[in-house]
Parts: sequence; C-alpha cells; structure tokens
Amino acid sequence: MAGKYLAVAQYNYKKHGRVKLGFWPKFRRFVGKVPFSDDLLAAYYCAFDTKTPRKVRGVLLAALAYFIMPIDFVPDFIIGLGFSDDATVLMTAFGLVSQYVKPEHKQKAREKLAQELAKADEKS
Repeated sequence: MAGKYLAVAQYNYKKHGRVKLGFWPKFRRFVGKVPFSDDLLAAYYCAFDTKTPRKVRGVLLAALAYFIMPIDFVPDFIIGLGFSDDATVLMTAFGLVSQYVKPEHKQKAREKLAQELAKADEKS
C-alpha cells in the first residue's frame, strides 16, 4: 500500500487526503507513547506544505502512510517494539529529504505536540 504513495509523477490528491484523514486519529491514539512524535509531526507539516517539492512530499507521504497503515511489519500494539519499524521508515525518509524539513515545520510540530499532550493529560 505505501508503494502507491511513492508514485508522484501525477500528484494524486485522493491519496494525499487518505493520509491527511488517517494521520490524526492514529497520532492522537498514541500521543505521548511514540518517542519520535516531534519528527512525525514535522514530516507531516513538510509533506503538506505546498512549497515542498512534489517528490519530497511523495517520500514523506509514503512514510506517513506506513505509520497509519493498520497492518505493518511489526504490529504497533507490541510494547517496546511496535513502533520501531515505523521509526525506521520515518528516519530513512527524513534522511533522504531532511534539507526540505524547514525550521517552521519543526516549530509547528513542537507547538502541535504540546497542544496534543495537554489534551491527552486533560482526558486522563
């Protein structure tokens, strides 16, 4: 499934929308439990920034799609290992396109993470 997100010759807004819709419910479900949440959010904001080149957006969308997929190499419910494959995919994507992840993406990610953690604390 994630391979479909790498095809960026013709930008497919339907796939773009699937990641956008699927990302937030899963992120909120695991906020505070995913050690790479800030990088995950920075990748999200970079992928949805219209100034980011299309191929870079495709790479980041593929990594984000892997994060939201219900079935992956190591199931997310396995404590301690569940997100290791997601982190590997994200860090590989980050390594390929890190020069496009701007300080404003990282700042937006820090602010949003703080908001989401505060919401999670209120619920518990």
